[in-house]
Amino acid sequence: MKPRAHYRVRRLGAIRRILAFFIDSPLTPLILVASLVLGALAVHLLPREEEPQITVPMIDIFVEMPGTSAREIEQRVTKPLEKLLWELPGVEYLYATSKPGQALVIVRFLVGWNEERAIVSVNQKLGANLDMIPGGASLPLVKPRRIDDVPILALTLHGPHYDAFALRQIAAAVDDAVKQVREVSETALIGGLRRQVRVELDAALLTAYRIDPNDVVARLQAANRQSRAGSVPTPAGEMLIDTGGFLQDAAAVGAVVLGEYQGQLVYLRDVARVEDGPEEPEQYVLFGYGASQVPAGHADEQPAVTLTVAKRPGTNAIDVGNRVLEKVGLLAGSAIPPGVEVTVTRNYGQTATEKSNELLFHMGIAVVGVSILVGLVLGWREALVVALAIPMTLALTLATFHLLGFTLNRVTLFALIFSIGILVDDPIVDVENIVRHFRLPERRGVPLTELIIDAVNEVRSPLILATLTVIAAVLPMAFVQGLMGPYMRPIPIGATAAMLFSMAVSFIVTPWAANKMLGALATQRAEAAAREDWSTRLYRRVMSPMIRSHRLGMTFLLAITLMLAAAIGLLFIGAVKVKMLPFDNKSELQVIIDMDEGHTLEQTAYVALDIARVIREEPEVTDYQVYIGTAAPYNFNGLVRHYFLRRGPSIADIQVNFVPKHERAAQSHVIAKRLRERITPVAQRHDARVKVAEVPPGPPVLQTLVAEVYGPDYAQQIADARRIRTLFEATPGVVDVDWYMEAEQPQLIFRFDQEKAARNGVTAEQVEHLIRIAQAGVETGLLHIAGALEDVPIRVRLPLWQRAQISDLLPLPLRSADGHTVPLAELVRLEQTVAEHSRYRKNLLPVVYVTGDVAGAEESPVYALLRLKPQIRDLAPDGGSAAAEGGDGMTIWSTRQPFSTLERSIKWDGEWHITYEVFRDLGAAFLVVLILIYTLVVGWFRSLRTPFIIMAAIPFSLVGILPAHWALGAFFTATSMIGFMAGAGIVVRNSIILVDFIKLRVREGMPLQQAVVDAGAVRFRPMMLTAAAVVVGGSVILFDPIFQGLAISLMAGEVASLLLSRMAVPILYYQAMYRRFPANQHGAADSGEPAIDNGRLPPRAPA
Repeated sequence: MKPRAHYRVRRLGAIRRILAFFIDSPLTPLILVASLVLGALAVHLLPREEEPQITVPMIDIFVEMPGTSAREIEQRVTKPLEKLLWELPGVEYLYATSKPGQALVIVRFLVGWNEERAIVSVNQKLGANLDMIPGGASLPLVKPRRIDDVPILALTLHGPHYDAFALRQIAAAVDDAVKQVREVSETALIGGLRRQVRVELDAALLTAYRIDPNDVVARLQAANRQSRAGSVPTPAGEMLIDTGGFLQDAAAVGAVVLGEYQGQLVYLRDVARVEDGPEEPEQYVLFGYGASQVPAGHADEQPAVTLTVAKRPGTNAIDVGNRVLEKVGLLAGSAIPPGVEVTVTRNYGQTATEKSNELLFHMGIAVVGVSILVGLVLGWREALVVALAIPMTLALTLATFHLLGFTLNRVTLFALIFSIGILVDDPIVDVENIVRHFRLPERRGVPLTELIIDAVNEVRSPLILATLTVIAAVLPMAFVQGLMGPYMRPIPIGATAAMLFSMAVSFIVTPWAANKMLGALATQRAEAAAREDWSTRLYRRVMSPMIRSHRLGMTFLLAITLMLAAAIGLLFIGAVKVKMLPFDNKSELQVIIDMDEGHTLEQTAYVALDIARVIREEPEVTDYQVYIGTAAPYNFNGLVRHYFLRRGPSIADIQVNFVPKHERAAQSHVIAKRLRERITPVAQRHDARVKVAEVPPGPPVLQTLVAEVYGPDYAQQIADARRIRTLFEATPGVVDVDWYMEAEQPQLIFRFDQEKAARNGVTAEQVEHLIRIAQAGVETGLLHIAGALEDVPIRVRLPLWQRAQISDLLPLPLRSADGHTVPLAELVRLEQTVAEHSRYRKNLLPVVYVTGDVAGAEESPVYALLRLKPQIRDLAPDGGSAAAEGGDGMTIWSTRQPFSTLERSIKWDGEWHITYEVFRDLGAAFLVVLILIYTLVVGWFRSLRTPFIIMAAIPFSLVGILPAHWALGAFFTATSMIGFMAGAGIVVRNSIILVDFIKLRVREGMPLQQAVVDAGAVRFRPMMLTAAAVVVGGSVILFDPIFQGLAISLMAGEVASLLLSRMAVPILYYQAMYRRFPANQHGAADSGEPAIDNGRLPPRAPA
């Protein structure tokens, strides 16, 4: 034992030497200034964004195999691709879709996996296995997706006097200028009509002139070609020789010679209408004003084009957005003519600025509030000493963020605000103990520097342990896995850095500042009579009987236990709801519209505009954009859900923008619920499916509620999914129900008659090409115009009025091998059938997805799952009741995919899966927290029993946390759990201070009964100040929709623990230790535990 005690004395002697060195060193103010400069540089250098950057490498792989069925392409392309990609290290999920003629495999790597490594590994794997590609399949097209692909800026160009064609040309000029901004990455134009040379063939004239449409395409391609043929020497030098020539206008296109008929040349203009103008519409983009900003004469939607802008990785979203807007502003009056309005329909740089400014303001309020609090309790000079530590610690923490590669976003700023309440604990305890020493009569006449060193050193050892316990409480949260891990990681990292820097500041700066600022008060405070306030006297009167009476003490502990059980019971009775994250308050949302396959673009447009008219009546809506046949600009949510792949005549998106949140009373989620209630009846009237897609508060998922249906047969999976979809629709609170299965769409197949074709010398390729020319159209090349900002294709096609009637296609001529023509009708027969459904797979297993959202009183998927679970489990293969029929129902998997698809089963995914992962990892982290805290306390106090007494106060915080969530109507979320875990460190910190003080008093000869009472009386003020600082620091984020749970847990948990542990910890300590003291000497120094020399000076004798 002696060597160990000797080591402790030497160690704490070193602490005294550190305090003595810095208390009057000229280096101390330099360290202070240097810290603040580092913080200012970090603020300047840190890129600012609204949300944290989450690295989730996703790679899309496209393969086409024309003519194959979905089932065949799944067997020939999708499955081999899956098997290859599943071999790669770091792959977490494979999502595959097999459609007739094409396959898509999405590879998603583990969160945090290196993006370049992921891209290289996928390309290497595919390149090394190109020999496995079946005949007729294309080479894999690999497209990486990353968070920086999400546009930070969207500019919508519109005007009442400009059509979609003119707006597209203007938008192309703006896009060309925006690309010149250095930090800009990818830009894209959505909407408008591109310039195109439309060659609209006349079927009747083609038949009359006996011209095969295939010949038209071949002649156009031949006429639009120029190449280098060599060179010849001349007296003046070498002359280059080119052949051919490019088509440069519509007249030249129309003048292309197609052949000869009855001795006359036939030109393209003789059999087709050639027009240089807008392309045929395949999408519509419209802009409309909402009720809050509709100008006179702008009630209807206007044609529009949206320009989206993404930024380069590592750049500042605010700076990029501002520079792009400045660039666009310079184009007004030149590239952007009068009458064209440019509306900023997305600016994540601006929202990042607003959020960071708001949080910086809240941080300032927290700093000022904590300083005022300390000033009211200890005095204004003391408050300045404490306040000096806050900016210094925050500055060093910001520098740490910069070194670790974080950005300045809402989570990092919340981490700083969260840290304010706990980082001031060291300076508060130091200053409070210095003031207490000023008031002790036996400390009169002691030199100021010695008094400060003694006072700080007296509490230094328990504060070192307490700081380590707080770090142990928050740091394990940095190892949470999944999407939520990196999203919340700045909180434990920032809090840990703040606590370490706070401890260093309390060693270096706090004693120096106290020596400079509190010297004049030493004499005044020493002469002031130390008198306990009424609350302390009341505490002593209440506590003393509880210590003396074992029954009273145990009754008090039992009462706390019952309060704890009642608080936890709020979870089980549903008074407090559990959810991963609450809903955020954003200024945008999207309405996703899906019609049944087979609807035309115009039919979808009619439905979308009908829904848009409901949206524009909402008072908070500033503007909206309707995207028909194409996807709206996607956000991180859309990146994960792959909304950018939405194409086709039966889909539409409506982007809705609200007035800024500080200008409206309703939060965006309230508006979203109101919109859903109003647009759902409209959608049902048109047999449309709508989903209100809010910007998620955290990591996005496929949908809030996702049922993955598995089974031995895909037809049975579809049947089960259809029944589960019906159950979703019948479950209260489940909305936006959909499934990943297309509606039945009629399909017409042109069957090629090989015998007739052989007799006439016509190939199947000619027939296929002719039908493609007639229906979809074929681009034969480009119109070569030097000044065109976008490509101007030459497209050959039948006009809509002719291709809409299949009978008009049948007379089209096909040229045979001997030169005569044969009508299409003689070579094909028509078969009408139903289009094949897409087939989906996840991690090599066939799956059908059923999705939904939750709304109403219980907006957490957990409770919907609990209601659906028994109904789904009872589903028999024929749709009846498995229990009634005595058959097998469905197996339900909650956390992982089924091991085998031999039985019918479902797996819950969506928000539930992230909720499970987060609370599982937080629970595991909390277990690690308890082990670390126990180990630290055992190592410090060298007792196996004392840590249990100290840690017993941890659950006391739930007595405040859960009722507070119930009273405020707040969800118990992941941030609530983080607040509870972080609060555990503060609770243990207070308990350590109490136990350490008890042991100190016992060693000084005070009876144990008096010592335990004295600890709660004397140490309550620094504990109260710390709790009040936590409450003040947390109050500024109490009404933030995301971090409200964290604030409630910190504030309510700290208050409850403070009030309960002040009495419970001393009672527990006395009940556990009093038997170790002689009956008549409770003040004996030998407590049955090794004594600890804390390096404190013995009390001075009264003067």
